[in-house]
Order: sequence, then structure tokens, then C-alpha cells
Amino acid sequence: MSEISLDSLRFDAKRLQRGFESGAPWALERLRVYPPRATLSGMKRADFLHVVARENGFESWPRLKLAAETQGLDRAASVQRLKVALFQGQTRVAAQLLEDTPDLADGLFGLQCALYLREAVAAALAENPALAVARHGPRSPILHLAFSRWIHERPGLEADMLAVAELLLAHGADVNDGYPHREGEAHLLSALYGAIAADNMPMVRWLLEHGADPDDGESLYHATELGHHEGLRMLLAHGADPAGTNALLRALDFNDHAAVEMLIAHGARVDEFNAEEVGGEAPWVIPALFQAARRGCDRRMVELLLEAGADPRGQWQWMTPYAYARVYGSRAVADAMEARGFATPLSREEALLARAAEGLESPGEYLDPAAIPPACRDILREIADSAAHLPQIRALVALGVPYDAPGPQDGVTPVQSAGWAGSPEVMGYFLSLRPDLSHINGHGGTLLSTILHGSENAPRRDGCDHIACLELALRAGVALPRAVLRGAGRADVAAFLRDWAEAHPGQVV
Repeated sequence: MSEISLDSLRFDAKRLQRGFESGAPWALERLRVYPPRATLSGMKRADFLHVVARENGFESWPRLKLAAETQGLDRAASVQRLKVALFQGQTRVAAQLLEDTPDLADGLFGLQCALYLREAVAAALAENPALAVARHGPRSPILHLAFSRWIHERPGLEADMLAVAELLLAHGADVNDGYPHREGEAHLLSALYGAIAADNMPMVRWLLEHGADPDDGESLYHATELGHHEGLRMLLAHGADPAGTNALLRALDFNDHAAVEMLIAHGARVDEFNAEEVGGEAPWVIPALFQAARRGCDRRMVELLLEAGADPRGQWQWMTPYAYARVYGSRAVADAMEARGFATPLSREEALLARAAEGLESPGEYLDPAAIPPACRDILREIADSAAHLPQIRALVALGVPYDAPGPQDGVTPVQSAGWAGSPEVMGYFLSLRPDLSHINGHGGTLLSTILHGSENAPRRDGCDHIACLELALRAGVALPRAVLRGAGRADVAAFLRDWAEAHPGQVV
């Protein structure tokens, strides 16, 4: 990080305030990314200081100021960056920070746990045993340990990691501890969930063997996302109950026959769908046959669901599974329905959408968005992940399906969805329709930051190219915040953004 000071940040806040008051696009962009309040009226200097603090990795200006006074601002900012990198799995960034400043975690107990610094943790606990249960930020030490992804950068530290876990447990840590994703939420994200999300199987095993509750409302569902079944097997072996978790439906996202079979064998009911919110979020899955159609599952999966009791006639949001499969172009589900005599007539809207799924346009026809079945109103976002869907996407747009509508759950638009998936062909098409490039989704993401998040978190697919998507967005004129330059986790992405910033300094805000 370049040399910064409290005075330079105060000046930046003053400049931001002047830019906002004059309506400067770069200032409005910064405020959209880190809104200091629900509405941007009556803004005071403290609001702009808050934005600057958030841009530099701190929760608030008072916390930034305290860190600057106690640690020095450059070091404090590096500490914050290290915390984020360990939590988000940006292990390359974490390793670079520690190479630059080897003592960065000194005296910071939560970070020492997250880095598996066995001797430092033991020494700190010997001096102050209460550290094992004290909160360091929103998380306790065992949560810093469980959520850390450092094991993927330093697999040789597994024994030290487990030794740190034992030390914390011996000093009173709770293996079922958790923290709210957002301040004030009753639902807690458990240590076990953190280890599952980090794909840290040794830590998952240790937690379960020491009494972690496998029915925490999160772990079983997310264990289906890992690309292997070790975590799922461990959870089920320790008595995890699939009921109410939607785990089977999530496994359909990956056409994972083995996971679905394991869950059914342990009591999962294929027609169970829990529509209740978890952690303030509505579920991302839908009833089984619809989910299979939406995710393009194969015939074997459809037969497996039908044999396990999936209802081929059950309606959801105005549609039957057969109609939904036709609309999404899922021949496997449609063929299975037809073979068993469960084909149903299509409404006018369904028939037009089904033609679009075959890449066929319907000249002179137009769909009233309000008449589109609710089950498929989000279809453009859901199929924006692959260039193979471009004929269908073009046909849907020609029918009048809204091409820039934010998703009902997360506010992500189709162009953002394509960017997150790393699909430059689809993203380029949506950009040609002139969508709102200033839109901020429900995660606080711009088009640029959504692409960056996808570059580190989206499933890898053939043709996936997040750098090409970033270039498309930048050529379309989106701003390049300095915080984005500092925050890129992938080396190739970071290099591309640095090169772009050097070639286009006027785009950097």
C-alpha cells in the first residue's frame, strides 16, 4: 500500500463531499458502493469519512482512527487486508502481506489463530487464558480458526492448526460457537459451517469429533458445493438430518448423482422444499424437478428423482415441471415427463418461452412481463452463464422479457450475472442493450466488483474468462476504484487491473 495518513484520508473525504455536492459521477459511484446511510440526503462530513474508512477496509472512521493511532495507518490497513484475505480465501494476497511484513500478526490473537501460529497462541493463552473465548471483532478465536482458508496455502501446517484448536478447546472455547452474518441477526454461522465453507476437511473432522452440531442449518447444504463428498459423508455419519436443509436441491445444481443418492439414503425427501429464510435470505433452490430442469440435469438424475417420489404433476408458481422444463430447454426433464405420460399443455406464454428455448424467434409476438409465470421471470439471469444460451437469450429479449431487471433476492442484473459467471459473449450482448452500468446489487456489488467476486468464487467452466469480462466493463466506461486494485485476489486479474490503471489513469477513482 502507498504511504497514507489520517490527514490524506480526511482530505479525500472532503474531496468526496465536494464531488458529491457537485454531482460528480465518480463520487456518486463511490457512495453507491459504500452507502453511509439508507438515503443520501442530509449528508454530513462524518458520512464521507465513513465511506473512506470502508474503502480502506475498516468498519467505520472511529475504528480506522484508533488503528492508525495505535498501529500506524499503513500497518493497520495491512492487518485489515490480511484478515479479509484469510477469510475470503485470497491466500496469495495473505502470503504476500506476510512476506512483506512477517510480524504482521504479532499481538493479534485472532490472526494468530487463523494463521495456525501454535507457539504464539500457546504463549498468549499462558499469559491470558481468557483470550480463548474473547471476541476479536465479530468472531471468537475458534471462529477465526475455523473460517480461515490458510490451510490451502500452507497444508503442511495441519498439525499446528489442530493443535491450536485443542489449545482453544482446553481453555473454554465452544465448538458450536457462531456469529451473525449481519449485526443483529439471530441466525448464527457456526464454526462447522466455516470449516465446510473453507473446504477444510481436517477441521471439519476435528469439530465433529469434539461435539459440533451437524444440524446447524448451513453445513449440510454447503457440503454439497465442494466438488467432493468427504464433508457430506462426515456430516451424515455424525447424524446430520437432511430435513429442512434443501441440501438435496442444492446437489441438483451440480447434477451430483452420488450426493443425491447419499441424501436420499439418509432420509431426504425429494419433494420437501423449505421456503423459509435462512440467515435473512430466501432459499436459492426450488422444488426438485423444477430445480433439475433449471440446472440442466441429465436423464439419469430425473429418473432418480421420479423413482424417489418426486411429483411430476406438482405445480409451482403457475407451472408444471413439464412446462418449466420446456421453457428452460431442459430436454432430459421434458423427455422423462413425456415418456411417463406427464406432459401437460402449454399456455400461450409458456409456448412462446419454449420456442425461445429452442432458439426460435416469434415475429409479431410479445410477452406482457406481468403475464410471464413467476417461476421463470428471472430466466435471463439464470441462463446468463454460458454462450450456449445466447440464441435463447436473444429470442427472449425479442419477446420483451426485461433484460436489465434486478433479481428479486439479490438485486443482481443479467449483465452482472454474466460477468460473475465469466461469460464475455453473453455479457457483451447485454452491454449492447445499454443496461444501467451504475446499478448496485443487493450485495453492494457494482458490475466490476461482481466480476471480481466471480473470478474467485464462480465455478470454473469451459470458456470462462473473467479478465475478458473485466475488459468489456472497463471499455464500457465503468470506474476502476483504487480499492478494487488493492483487493483483487487472483494474480492474473490483479496484473490486468494494474496494467489497465497505468494505461487509463483517468478511469481510476
